[in-house]
Amino acid sequence: MLNSYKSPLVAGQGGVLTEEVGVLTGDLELRTTLSKDGVVTAKVRYAGATEWYHLRGGSCRVADDRDHAAVHSLLVGVLNRPTG
Repeated sequence: MLNSYKSPLVAGQGGVLTEEVGVLTGDLELRTTLSKDGVVTAKVRYAGATEWYHLRGGSCRVADDRDHAAVHSLLVGVLNRPTG
C-alpha cells in the first residue's frame, strides 16, 4: 500500500452499498488506499468502528499515483449526503 486517505461523511437516505453487509447509513468514514500497481480501493465503516467494508464497485486503476487524491475527493463529494 503506497498511501491512503480518510474522510468523514454522512450517508443519508439510501446510504452507501457495501459488498459485505449491504447498505450503511449515518456517520461513516471513507478510506481509499492506493496499491503499488495503481489500484485505488474504497472502504467505509461506521465512524469510530474497527471493521471496514468494501464499497460496491469501489476500486479502479489510476494512470498516475497523483490521481488518487482526486478519486478520493470525488467519492467524498458523491457519498456525503447528510440530507439525503
